[in-house]
Amino acid sequence: MANAPKSAGRTKPAHRPEPGRAAPSRASNHRAERAAERRQAIIDAALDEFITRGFTATRLDDIARRAGVAKGTIYLHFKDKESMFEELISTAIVPLLSRLIPPPSMSGSVRDALEGFAKAFMQEVATTRRGEIIRLVVAEGPRFPAIADFYYREVISRGLAAMRALIELAIARGEIKQPELARFPQIVVAPAIVAVIWKSLFERHSPLDATEMLRVHLDLIFGERRTT
Repeated sequence: MANAPKSAGRTKPAHRPEPGRAAPSRASNHRAERAAERRQAIIDAALDEFITRGFTATRLDDIARRAGVAKGTIYLHFKDKESMFEELISTAIVPLLSRLIPPPSMSGSVRDALEGFAKAFMQEVATTRRGEIIRLVVAEGPRFPAIADFYYREVISRGLAAMRALIELAIARGEIKQPELARFPQIVVAPAIVAVIWKSLFERHSPLDATEMLRVHLDLIFGERRTT
């Protein structure tokens, strides 16, 4: 019988970790997963308590009870309620900015982009728990300026900068005839904020079609669409 190739039957050497670096064990991976799950449970419980009781009245004991963890476990992840709220903003709101606001390098019309923004905002923010975070910032921000400052820095300032770039693009293309609008991008996004507040306070008295409201708003800015 012909001899088998020399490589046949050989087993590859086991993978060895780099010198000075231990390979992660299943146990350590499991601990990391459990820690991440507990952290998320704390965040979810914090939002539930903030919505139910308000930021001021919520206690860490309430959050721990709802999350099913010991109060001391909270301090392994967060130093206080403010840091929990900042985490809510960072994980639930900030990542949406790049998806909701189109880049100024787009090829379509700015109006179409803003209509897309309005639709996405209503679906992903105003009618979801993310909207509750914005309402909490509005309600509690004056008493907790650090939260308002964090929200402005991470969300508002970035959103306004992106919106200003879109307005300037629309002015350059001739879509917007009023160049002063670039100084006040807040005007363009005002209906989105109105929608969030209205749905919290007055929706049961007078339901608001926020998408249609924004369409009328854009007619005022861009001029009424012509139908062919």
